Amino acid sequence: MTGALAHDAHLAPCAALEATSRGRRHPEAPAGYRGEFQRDRDRIVHCNAFRRLVYKTQVFVNHEGDLFRTRLTHSLEVAQIARTVARTLALSEPLTEAICLAHDLGHTPFGHAGQDALNECMRDYGGFEHNLQSLRVVDELEERYAAFQGLNLTFETREGILKHCSLANARRLGDVGRRFIERRQPGLEAQLANLADAIAYNNHDVDDGLRAGLISVEELNEVTIFRRHHDAVRALFPSIGPRRLVHETIRRMINDVVTDLIEETRRRLEAAMPASIDEVRAQDGPLVAFSATSAEEHYELKRFLRRRVYEHERVTGMREGAVRTLRELFHAFLADLALMPAEHRDNALRLEAELGAAGRARAVADYVAGMTDRYAFLEHERVFRPAPGTSC
Repeated sequence: MTGALAHDAHLAPCAALEATSRGRRHPEAPAGYRGEFQRDRDRIVHCNAFRRLVYKTQVFVNHEGDLFRTRLTHSLEVAQIARTVARTLALSEPLTEAICLAHDLGHTPFGHAGQDALNECMRDYGGFEHNLQSLRVVDELEERYAAFQGLNLTFETREGILKHCSLANARRLGDVGRRFIERRQPGLEAQLANLADAIAYNNHDVDDGLRAGLISVEELNEVTIFRRHHDAVRALFPSIGPRRLVHETIRRMINDVVTDLIEETRRRLEAAMPASIDEVRAQDGPLVAFSATSAEEHYELKRFLRRRVYEHERVTGMREGAVRTLRELFHAFLADLALMPAEHRDNALRLEAELGAAGRARAVADYVAGMTDRYAFLEHERVFRPAPGTSC
């Protein structure tokens, strides 16, 4: 067995199959010893935007501590969870992994606060949304191949990266935006990556919040899923130390919700019996899902984290300086393109010639969004506090 058939062996008929893939925007010869979805994953791992995730904020700005999650470690945790589920349900594991590893490539420095700030800066120029930016990174901004711009990923990987999209943007995106216009579902691997993302950040933000001292175990015992597993661990291991208690509790929480996801998704697949990915796309709603009970517990934890961690005064105070840095950089670069490195300045001039002020602003947003937290601080220092004896 060779080619796509070999890579599709043992997969469910409703999985994303390489034999029926919608292919790449620029046709390429087969990869030889790799499948096409494996090739996508490898291109993502080797791209510049993926490496930058190591210094991009998840919740805590990168320099706040060595052990807090970054966008890179978050993406790896998402992929680890999703691969397990994909393998169990006979879905495409390499495609699932590719989507998970790419889903945050377009995120700004300083987390969601950075995205909100850049969206405000871009309000008169089409706005900014990190999900769309992730697609822009893989379609246009990465420069690694002689024959095309971007990474030239398969349709199925690009579909999974684009989790949500306005109708206006969908109309501009061609094939990958069509499902938002037609109100169709993405493939199962894309649906899975979306929920694996939610599982990962819900649970690792508990760990980071405790490590930062923003929340306590006593407060977390207000949350149903944490209390249930915390009490079970204490009963089994009455002399366990506090760190091991927390890690064992979170480990069991993840196992609980992943098991529920597998069982509920399997139940829905058996009821719907989709015979192909096209039948998955034609469903009224997603087939990859939590049960009602697990979903409620998941959202209860999410609400707790929003109140006690994401909106904590230490986190919001930390964000204020970071957001001010990003806004000031954007407006400085927009006013004077010469402040940017030559390749970004030239790209801004090219887009301005093509699209006017909106093109100029988009190129500035591309540069700022691509920065790591620490690089943004360094650029701000260079632009606004030049060394003695120099001018900007």
